[in-house]
Amino acid sequence: MVLVAVFGVALLIAVLLSGLAARTVLSTSLLFLLGGALVSDGFLGLIHITADSEIVAVTADLALFAVLFTDGMHVSIPKLRENWKNPARALGLGMPLAMIGMALVTHYLVGLDWTTSFLVGAVLAPTDPVFASAIVGRKEVPAKLRQLLNVESGINDGLALPVVLLLIAAAGPTSAQAEASLGMISLELALGLVFGIVLPLAVTALIRFRLLGAEPKLQPLLPLATGILLYGLCHLTHANPYLAAFSAGAVFTAVSPQAKTAFEPLGEALAELAKFAALLVFGALLTPQLFGDLSLGGYVAVVLAIVLIRPASLLLSLIGTGFERRQKLVAAWFGPKGFASVVYGLLVLQAGIPQGEQAYTLIAVCIAFSIIAHSSTDVPIARLFHVDEDQDIAVGRPVATEQAS
Repeated sequence: MVLVAVFGVALLIAVLLSGLAARTVLSTSLLFLLGGALVSDGFLGLIHITADSEIVAVTADLALFAVLFTDGMHVSIPKLRENWKNPARALGLGMPLAMIGMALVTHYLVGLDWTTSFLVGAVLAPTDPVFASAIVGRKEVPAKLRQLLNVESGINDGLALPVVLLLIAAAGPTSAQAEASLGMISLELALGLVFGIVLPLAVTALIRFRLLGAEPKLQPLLPLATGILLYGLCHLTHANPYLAAFSAGAVFTAVSPQAKTAFEPLGEALAELAKFAALLVFGALLTPQLFGDLSLGGYVAVVLAIVLIRPASLLLSLIGTGFERRQKLVAAWFGPKGFASVVYGLLVLQAGIPQGEQAYTLIAVCIAFSIIAHSSTDVPIARLFHVDEDQDIAVGRPVATEQAS
């Protein structure tokens, strides 16, 4: 219950400061991260959480699922059909380049073997939809740029997962495990996509029956019930929950705009709560010992991951596109690491591979630095753009008092 009380205090402070955060570089995300660190064993010792605690994996998993589900609802499939090339470039070229770049600096600066280095690159390559939403949700930012970041961050988590699992198997006792895992991973991804498409279609079909239908005050619970069922179904069948969540949100928007509109306020609030809870728990892992375990080369690798590898890889992938220079620079900078990397980093730690602890330490510190850097720069970056508030918005969240700042 101490953790619940701490979360309540942190949430109250965050809400009271959210107006100020929306206008400045103050970040409510950073408040939860620092709050978790403050009450952990490294400082006040009020809560005791370790990397192998079940609550860490559960909160990160729930937060990522909730945000992907709501983010999927902000994807306009007709607009995506028209403008699929830019996200495809970011996913098909930018993401592999980021993985390779991170693997190179990890190997040469941290000294990990090549397999583990590429594993770290795969864990840190995807951008996180939780913190990308800080830009995606800003109305001042051009719609085309928001669509690129939203689709990229929503899909790349699912794309990175099979690579992470294969590399974990390859870094383990026998590389034969990697070959054996390929079929299972493909099945999990396919099941996630199928569940994410079929379940919302089935639910919306049920609504059309004469005797069925939700009264107005309960309409927001229809997508919520679908999301809960989808989450449970994915974990029972080992289907990929992240691909399922994003695709389900997009399908709901396409086939039932009314359900999306009714659910949006509730969904945004639930996603924020899940994010804040996961940040508090992850912050509790950021002890002085964790930071002390990382070598100087590791810190150099972390800085390069944030300020060079992601920006350079995305800029290369966007060569020849219609983005203006300022939009390319913003897209290149805003590649935050977050809960997907937390979940995958925990998989690395729990796999028992030879250099797993070193890899996890690097991953955790990189995520912490990324949260600080990206959650504190969304407001100044959004102010670089001046878009008419009446502009048609294809993808993105409505302006709120505070949006994942």
